[in-house]
Amino acid sequence: MMLGAHLTPRARSEIAHAEVVFAAVSDPLVEIWVQRMHPDVRSLQHCYADGRSRHDTYRRMVSLMVDEVRAGRRVCGVFYGHPGVFATVPHKAIAQAREEGHEAHMEAAVSAEDCLYADLGIDPGRTGCQHFETSQYMLYERTIDPSSYLILWQIGVAGDVSVTRTRTGPAHRGLLVEKLSAIYPSSHVVTLYEAATLPIRAARIEHFALSKLRDATPTMHSTLVLPPAAPMKRDEAMRARIAELESSLGEVPA
Repeated sequence: MMLGAHLTPRARSEIAHAEVVFAAVSDPLVEIWVQRMHPDVRSLQHCYADGRSRHDTYRRMVSLMVDEVRAGRRVCGVFYGHPGVFATVPHKAIAQAREEGHEAHMEAAVSAEDCLYADLGIDPGRTGCQHFETSQYMLYERTIDPSSYLILWQIGVAGDVSVTRTRTGPAHRGLLVEKLSAIYPSSHVVTLYEAATLPIRAARIEHFALSKLRDATPTMHSTLVLPPAAPMKRDEAMRARIAELESSLGEVPA
């Protein structure tokens, strides 16, 4: 996620030993930094275009990468954050290469989710977390547990069914607020979050009431975090069954 700081030794080695490196990163400075690591770094950013479906963009990126693999070259793809988290191209490129009989693998990395836990002081093991892509959450019926954290990714393009926009407006976020308000009070304090990608920048952390989300200014990289709005409910029936089981085993709960 952050320039220089979050690159693992294994990832650095893969870049160094590749014959061709493709880069789809979040900041021009990061791309320049990657170019200093290898003599043949090819940007994938040109695949994006106004009005072009992101599905088409992703197909173009996969094609460029796999074409080089077919030519017998050792190819490395560099993506910001974790290459498997909210990143379609790495998954598709690996699947395509493997389908054609080539060896391909993904290196683990620091993701925006990891940064979010650290920056906001959230332990997902305490009450649990539910993660959804925002438009998917809006377009499908999902069961939300208000006693856990709800994390909505890509809030900046909420409700974009065309998959061509880089941002949707207040009207789309208004529909999201309407759906969330069936579960959370309008006064519930939520957080708009963006991980820092450069050491000289701070993470974007903005707290406001859910009712104010309509007028917020999220970007493509913004994530919405809703903290628990209700306590966890005890499952008394299961507790009784566990107590009965432990008693039959001769165990005494600590």
